[in-house]
Amino acid sequence: MKNPLATRKVTSTLSILPVEQLYLGCLAQNPRTQRELFDRLYPKMRNICFRYVKDTAAAEDVLLVAFRKVFERIAQFRNSGSFEGWIRRIVVNECLMHLEKESHWWKEIELEKINFPANQAGPEDRLHWEDLINTMQQLPSGYRKVFELFVLEGLSHIEIGKQLSISENTSKSQLSRARAQLQRLLRFDPMQN
Repeated sequence: MKNPLATRKVTSTLSILPVEQLYLGCLAQNPRTQRELFDRLYPKMRNICFRYVKDTAAAEDVLLVAFRKVFERIAQFRNSGSFEGWIRRIVVNECLMHLEKESHWWKEIELEKINFPANQAGPEDRLHWEDLINTMQQLPSGYRKVFELFVLEGLSHIEIGKQLSISENTSKSQLSRARAQLQRLLRFDPMQN
């Protein structure tokens, strides 16, 4: 019979370890360590999924699939960067794959021929984060994907192009259009302080 105190002691020991150190336990396929990693990163990764996938149930399904992939592919982590960042990348990729399957999103080939100036807000402009997130959900799927990858995930236009199978110029133009549409939706006047 298992001693419940011993189980609690192991669990409490795991909870004080940084996420990066949970990697070794996950690599060894230790179920307690896997559970601790899941429990600790679930809220953060769930928020990422909600930014991409509007339906709550679908977002949670995507997150579970992403964590399954994390545990299946744990040996592929090279330990050269952030373990949490590696997991985040898997979650974002899984969200993008879900959106691709769901919407059969197509590439807008002719967008690179359109020359729109970027409507970039200055540092003096203030937006409420919640308003921005809620308004982002109203953007067309392609605009929203590019905007989130560029602004929230910090990817370059070249990286976005590779992720979404679009050209760098298409990424730039969709970001410009997303910003312009966000400004209109938020009734943002760039001349106003």
